[in-house]
Amino acid sequence: MFHAPDLPERTMTTRGATSGLLLLLAGLAQPAPAQQNFDTVQIRTVKVADGVYMLMGSGGNIGVSAGPNGVVIIDDQFAPLTPKIKAAVAAINSGPIRFLLNTHWHWDHTGGNENMAKDGVVIVAHENVRHRLSVEQFVAAFDRKVPPSPEVALPIVTFTDAVSFYLNGDSINAFHVAPAHTDGDVIIWFRHANVVHMGDTYVRYGYPFIDLSSGGSVDGMVAAADKVLALTDPSTRFIPGHGELSGRAELQAYRDMLATIRDRVRKLVRQGKTLEQVKAAKPTEEYDATWGGGFIKPDRFVETLYTDLSKR
Repeated sequence: MFHAPDLPERTMTTRGATSGLLLLLAGLAQPAPAQQNFDTVQIRTVKVADGVYMLMGSGGNIGVSAGPNGVVIIDDQFAPLTPKIKAAVAAINSGPIRFLLNTHWHWDHTGGNENMAKDGVVIVAHENVRHRLSVEQFVAAFDRKVPPSPEVALPIVTFTDAVSFYLNGDSINAFHVAPAHTDGDVIIWFRHANVVHMGDTYVRYGYPFIDLSSGGSVDGMVAAADKVLALTDPSTRFIPGHGELSGRAELQAYRDMLATIRDRVRKLVRQGKTLEQVKAAKPTEEYDATWGGGFIKPDRFVETLYTDLSKR
């Protein structure tokens, strides 16, 4: 999910990035997905570069490559939104959706997998994504069990390191990064268009959700940003997992915030400080005005980092 998940259409619900991620925690208390009114969700199309688009609705941002070879999409939000997503894609390009890449396993990025597969779309993901979708998951941060997906919703092509698609005049490279948001994170680089879809290794709603239950780590989050910044240039456009389209300066600021807070918390952990002492030191304070307004509040972010870094 998350980032920040809107909750699975399979078991939970909440609002997407564009409709208010601050409602996430309230959404955790809602037992049935039907309680979210997907009828009111509108899919917004943002042109990122020639042949590359971002779709924003409820859930993770969708990337689209559209051209003479058809369509490749990155993530698919929630199952009830599939008709709207397909309509938004058709308005860009009338060709078939040929491939779907999942950036990770969370429900707000994979909820439409079953519908897409039944339409003949080939689902591709890191092998850890298939594994996590195929068995029950437990997300400790939200005290929630997520049931396995049906067989048809699972990726049928998996990889461990990287895979490339040569379509629509572009070289679309999907590559795995060290455990960051989860242990199955994939970043997609549209090399010719100079666009990168970062999944939930990069979000713009505030402090990120790092899913420790799914193998995530703050070191991996920083490393993912470092890798992408090293590969790209000042004109690259970045599609975050949630939030508005980004430039390099925003990604750099996000990376620096993560690294600075991580280093402060790590130093306190090594000094033997308790969680309450680390919180009292306010390692996020200078960033809270900019990053603390999302659903991951400063103390909760510190707790995640403390839990993560105390293990090492």
